[in-house]
Amino acid sequence: MKNAYSSLSVAIEALQKEGYTEDFNLVDEGVEAKAIKKMWKAHELEVVKFFRFEGLTDPGDNTILYVIETLSGHKGLLVDVYGAESGNISAEMIKKLTIHHDT
Repeated sequence: MKNAYSSLSVAIEALQKEGYTEDFNLVDEGVEAKAIKKMWKAHELEVVKFFRFEGLTDPGDNTILYVIETLSGHKGLLVDVYGAESGNISAEMIKKLTIHHDT
């Protein structure tokens, strides 16, 4: 896995080739993979890495790509807009997705 990618689409393509094939969606308590009709709570997953991307035409158009592995062995990606309101996401999930910077 690289430390950086030139675009969101390039990152997704490369990470899918590395086995991160599930398309995760954010739900109240964790993430779900609709294709296999499965949901994992925040304590059942690990954010392995994340990547931030800015829109080419609008710097305010920001997204973050989370690389996620579940305790049950599923590997996938979660694409989310950052800087937006979190909605009804659980405190545990917000903590799980919080970006920590090394100092």
